[in-house]
Parts: sequence; C-alpha cells; structure tokens
Amino acid sequence: MSAKSVTTKALAKKLSEKRRVVQAVKVQDIEDAVKSPYFSPVQTRHQRKNNKSQLKGSEALIKSEKPTSTSANSKPIKVNAFTNNIELQSVKIKENVSESKEANAKTESQDKWEPQNWRLILENIRAMRADATAPVDTMGCHKCSDNEADEKTQRFQKLVALMLSSQTKDEITYEAMQRLKSSGLTPQAIIEIETGKLEELLKPVSFYKNKAKYLQLASTMLVDKYDSDIPSTSKELQTLPGVGPKMAHICMATAWNQVTGIGVDVHVHRIANRLKWLPKPTKEPEQTREGLESWLPRDMWQDVNHLLVGFGQTVCKALRPQCSECLNREICPSSTYKSTTKKKIKSESANIAPKISKLENP
Repeated sequence: MSAKSVTTKALAKKLSEKRRVVQAVKVQDIEDAVKSPYFSPVQTRHQRKNNKSQLKGSEALIKSEKPTSTSANSKPIKVNAFTNNIELQSVKIKENVSESKEANAKTESQDKWEPQNWRLILENIRAMRADATAPVDTMGCHKCSDNEADEKTQRFQKLVALMLSSQTKDEITYEAMQRLKSSGLTPQAIIEIETGKLEELLKPVSFYKNKAKYLQLASTMLVDKYDSDIPSTSKELQTLPGVGPKMAHICMATAWNQVTGIGVDVHVHRIANRLKWLPKPTKEPEQTREGLESWLPRDMWQDVNHLLVGFGQTVCKALRPQCSECLNREICPSSTYKSTTKKKIKSESANIAPKISKLENP
C-alpha cells in the first residue's frame, strides 16, 4: 500500500468522525439555549418548528371531528360587512316606520271630520257669554255646594245638585238645594230622613218622587262602599241610581277636577245640532257627546259645556231663538235671521231686470 492511499484513508476517517460529532450536537439559537426575559417578536427556528407541528396536529384533529353546525353557519362570515349590512337594514326599517307614521298622520288629519268655521263660532259665543250673565253662572250645580263644608261633603252636594238638575231649571234646583242644606245635606242625613219629608223638600223639582228615591238609594251605597264619599271615576259614578253619563262627566269635572268627557244636557244637544257640529244629526245626548268628542280638542271639553249651556239659556233658546242678536247670525246654518243687504240686492235686481229687457227690445 502506498503512502498516498494511507493518507487518503486517514483523512476520510477524520471527516466521518467530525460528521458524527456535528450530528450529535443539537443546534440551538441563542433564544432557544438561553431563556431571555425580553420578548422578541421574531420567532426562532425552534419556535417555528414547534408551531408548525402544533398546527399540523390541530388540523388533523379538526379533520377527524364531525361538523356540528349547519352548512349555512359553517360558511365564513365577514364581520365588518355583516354588521354594516345589519346597520343599513335597521336604518331602512326606521325610515320606513317614520314614513308610515307620517303617512298615517296625514291620512288621519285628512279623514278627520270637523265643522266649518267652528273656531270663529265658538269665539263669538265666548264673547256673547262674557257680555251677559246666565243662570248657570250663579246657580249652576257647581254653585250649589256649601263652601264651608269639608271636601267630602262638598263633593256629595255637587252630585246631589246634578241629580236634581235633570230636566229642571237652574233656579229651581238652586232653591231645592238651599232647603236641603238647611236640614243637613250629608249621605247619612239623606238616609235617615223620611221619604215623604224629602219629597216635600225637593218640590217643585221635576220627577221629585223618583229623585227622592234615587237620593236615598245612592246615599246608602256611598256610606256602605265609599265611606260617605263619592266615586272617583266616571264609570263608578254611573253605577249609582239616577246618575247617567252627563252627570258623571260633569261631576268628575266639578267635584274631582278631572275631564273625562263632555257633559251634554238639553242645551248642548240642541245647539250642537243647530250649528251642524256633528257628522250627522243626533237624537240622543249620548250620541251628541260621542260626535263632539270625535273632533273637538280635549282641552275644550270642559269649557264647551259651560259656554253652550249659558248660550242656550240667554240667546239660542229652545223656543224663539234670538238669532238677530247672535254674532253668528250670518254663518249659523240654522239661523232665521234675514240680512237686509240680501233684501236690497234682490229688490234692486228685480227693478233692473225690466229696464234691461226694454233696452234690449225697444
């Protein structure tokens, strides 16, 4: 064997030994070998290798598991686009709702019936009521109670005055209330008084016998159920004998200071029909109340009763209404007033007509 071949074999042997040493030594980065307390955003080779192996394992697990959600839900969702779409849809819904509300309000305002010139007519009635005092102003039901009595007694006395006022003039009701108060006007006193004596105190009130019976029955209910007070709702008031819707609504306004409806008596019923303040003519006061409440603003409900009652007592009377003295004589649909200007125009046109015919046919 030559010396050259021996040296070649020796070199090959050393190289193979060095390769074994390199393979035995584990190559590490600095961050792998030393646990540095500082965070490095750059992953080391070892970290990348571990991450890849973890990702492969998780992918294998995901593939092996069966899908639990539906195909629709498994689709990827773009969060930003999805939320933006929802916001746009909600905005459109709000706009549609507001538009529909505006449209409904317009149609309601267009469909709502109201009489012509009613504001002008009402202001004229208010002006006429201010110039002349009516019986309702001084002897109405709200003026019949004892101001020195307690509130509970005052409420009861206002209810009694309303029960007596049905188809009875204010003057007669007021005088009967004075007689009742002189003998004691409380629910207990009405119960204890003899029916015959109570009837004598009520005369000449219309239907005084029936009203005496209703007063005693109602007083018994008030003592037993309401501690001698009157009910605080219109519905409960109408459960009392002899109390109807008109009395209940007026009583709520005068005794409890609450507006629950328009009190329609004979005056309000008559004038509302004369002024054509109703969608169609009515025969019953309750029909008139419903017709007025359908268009008249609620803040005028209490005022319109007092205005029309006094107006009916002084000007727009049941028999022989004083249309010539009424400020609404030119615009009232039921006015019997005949304007002098209309008479002049008719007479002048009658005189001119033959003259024109003569000129045309000489």
